Formats: sequence, structure tokens, C-alpha cells
Amino acid sequence: MAKDDEILEELRKIRTLLEPKPAPAAPPAPKGLWAEFMDFISKFKVLGLAAGFIIALYLGNLVLALVKDFILPAIGLAIPGMKDMATYAVTVMSQVFGIGDFLVALITFIIVAFVVFLIVKVAKRWGME
Repeated sequence: MAKDDEILEELRKIRTLLEPKPAPAAPPAPKGLWAEFMDFISKFKVLGLAAGFIIALYLGNLVLALVKDFILPAIGLAIPGMKDMATYAVTVMSQVFGIGDFLVALITFIIVAFVVFLIVKVAKRWGME
């Protein structure tokens, strides 16, 4: 009879372990404007989305300047009569290579990327990710 009691006790333990646990209660909603803002930033990853959008916007400007100021004039060397007008430019075989727009776009991109990097670094230090 003792062996049967041991088996029943083991089965009860197993049943207890297999019973589903109640779902944990949701954390209380943050109170105050700043706490709600921080919760919004961390929950929806808004900072990462904004940083990605800003970097992509300026990277697009950089690619546009590269195509407009370097690639199209290089194509213009193969197609006679195609010229591009730019404020600061280098002329090679009657084809204008605009370096000014590209350099401005490159410097702007580097500055914006560094500022976004600093903002993300400060946000991580504050606990927003």
C-alpha cells in the first residue's frame, strides 16, 4: 500500500507541475507626461524608426548628387552634346562634372549621421531603445 501512495503522490506532483500558470498581470500604465512619452518611445521603437528615416533621407540626397554630378556627366562623355550646368564644376572634354553639389551633400550627410548617432547614444544612456 505504501508503494501505491508514493505513486499517487508523484502523480499529484506531476499534475501540479502541468497545470497552466495564471497569466501575469499587465504592468501598471505609467503616470505623468514624461513617463508616458518614455513608454511610447521604448514600446514602439520610435527613436530607431526616426533615426533610420533621417539617415535614409540624407543618404538619398547623397546618391542623387553622385548620380547628377558624376555619373550623368560620365555618360555625357559618351553621348556628345549632353552638358550639365553647376556652380562649382570641373570641365573635362567639354563635359561638366559638378563637384560642389556632391561635396555639400557628402558633408551634410556626415554631419547629420554624426548628430543622429549622438542622439541615439544619449537616448540609450537614458534607457530608451
